[in-house]
Amino acid sequence: MAKSKIKDDNFFMEIALLEAQKAFKKNEVPVGAVVVIENRIISRAHNQPIKTNDPTNHAEILALRKAAKKLKNYRLSDATLYCTVEPCIMCLGAIIHARIKRLVYGAPEPKFGSIKSVIQFPFNKFNHRLEIRDGVLSEKCIKILKEFFKEKRK
Repeated sequence: MAKSKIKDDNFFMEIALLEAQKAFKKNEVPVGAVVVIENRIISRAHNQPIKTNDPTNHAEILALRKAAKKLKNYRLSDATLYCTVEPCIMCLGAIIHARIKRLVYGAPEPKFGSIKSVIQFPFNKFNHRLEIRDGVLSEKCIKILKEFFKEKRK
């Protein structure tokens, strides 16, 4: 069973990486997110705060909004959220409020990460228990970020 879960996580993270590529092409920080329930993609999104002039339009938030709208329910308690980068505190708050079951992310976020990197979120203070898996396809997730910021510095 564990082997198939790893395969599924890699598969869905690859799709999140495709979303990150879309952000990259639009000159947005390349972060992608995918909401999955029972091995079915419910929604996908990529960062768009620059294009929309909206600081809340992170990939995770957009994917959660789309999934909630599609399912006609703001609670996504059976869902797994895949994102290419460790969520910031804003996105983690939305993940918790949506009651996401599982969070799977790729790259650590050394400036804004709220799971391990900058903030170690006090999960024990909340009723909701979030299963977290980090480091999925981390090399690919880190690579796209490095390429983006290398281009920005030129």
